[in-house]
Amino acid sequence: LGGSCANLLLSHSQITRLYSRFTSLDKGENGTLSREDFQRIPELAINPLGDRIINAFFPEGEDQVNFRGFMRTLAHFRPIEDNEKSKNPTASEPLNSRTNKLLFAFRLYDLDRDDKISRDELLQVLRMMVGVNISDEQLGSIADRTIQEADTNGDNSISFNEFIKASFVLTLHTLL
Repeated sequence: LGGSCANLLLSHSQITRLYSRFTSLDKGENGTLSREDFQRIPELAINPLGDRIINAFFPEGEDQVNFRGFMRTLAHFRPIEDNEKSKNPTASEPLNSRTNKLLFAFRLYDLDRDDKISRDELLQVLRMMVGVNISDEQLGSIADRTIQEADTNGDNSISFNEFIKASFVLTLHTLL
């Protein structure tokens, strides 16, 4: 793995633990994981966005993920503070940077992968998260308000840059 995983910033012990977890999930013992392997993870099985998270592990058109791909996706979830330990101005941005974490989250909402979150996509994800606990009318109102607040160019969708700005505003409101 060596240099190709340099921007993952994982220690040897973290890689060893991840490999142990990977092999325990690899029921076919073929060095890859399938969607079914992920669906056996209880935390993903009960997560309303479990299928969206599982899909993040698989590149377009792929139905298996190897250990490198497994590590690469999980690296998004590492705390951002870990980046401070190895600042290298020539290195590419770490997968657990704020921007890459936001891109990962954005892709959970961008169901058709057109680099925009439409009202329908937002509604589908909201429905996944809240189930039947909120009426369609309330969900529609939440989706409309969210797009209205985040959409700065008036195309009735949320681009990644708009998503970043909206998350910054949300973070700022949380801090105040």
